[in-house]
Amino acid sequence: MSKLPIVKCGGNGVPYKLDDVSLAAVSRKQGEPTTNSRNPMKSVLNVGGGSKTIPIPSYFEGWQHVLLDIDPKGGCDIALDARQLHTIAPASYDAVYCSHNLEHYHRHDGIKVLRGMHHVLRPDGFLEIRVPDVGEVMRIAVQNGIDLDDVLYHSPAGPILLRDVLWGYHPQIEQSGNDFFAHKTGFTCKSLVNFVTPVGFPIHAIRQQHLEIIAMFFKQPPAEEQQRLLKLTTQHWIARGSLHESGDSSHGLHG
Repeated sequence: MSKLPIVKCGGNGVPYKLDDVSLAAVSRKQGEPTTNSRNPMKSVLNVGGGSKTIPIPSYFEGWQHVLLDIDPKGGCDIALDARQLHTIAPASYDAVYCSHNLEHYHRHDGIKVLRGMHHVLRPDGFLEIRVPDVGEVMRIAVQNGIDLDDVLYHSPAGPILLRDVLWGYHPQIEQSGNDFFAHKTGFTCKSLVNFVTPVGFPIHAIRQQHLEIIAMFFKQPPAEEQQRLLKLTTQHWIARGSLHESGDSSHGLHG
């Protein structure tokens, strides 16, 4: 199985200042997905995905994939600083997908991004966040005596040092000359949940794989169809809470 994709092409949706690049004007209409009343298609907003050449999970197949990024060079549908998500029409998307982007914001800016995600997400939608698993990285470092400048693993982009996972892929930062590729925060499972939940996502499911945290957040209990889509009933999800007030924890959902 593949290792953690630390590096992605394109802008990654990282927080440029608005005057750092020429941004496409985005109105509320431009921020809305295309709909067809006769055959409504579910829509997913990919926040900071860089380029549509970067795969998103297969369960989004058949969905309208709307890419939002700060850098229009990657061919995004919406060129916008993710801290400005509140300018898009509310409740516009069935899902928001954010992969290896949230760690590029200081916490005070990350809260703005999360609030914007909550704003654009429909009540019965879900938010998927993927970030490096800093807790697992620390555990491996201590267990194996790995220092900051030691290689943690090898990827198609080259060797990944321990410090690359913590603070950003150093060749990309050095070659671009832009420190917005740096990681400005990091998360464990617990700290990610504590960061996202107060924004308005009382229910979540979370799992770890290959130095990565994958978390699903919900405004309300997901329907059975949604649980099947995301395979929330499998053992891979950490189960500590309950889906319903009855205390059933078999779905791996916390609430």
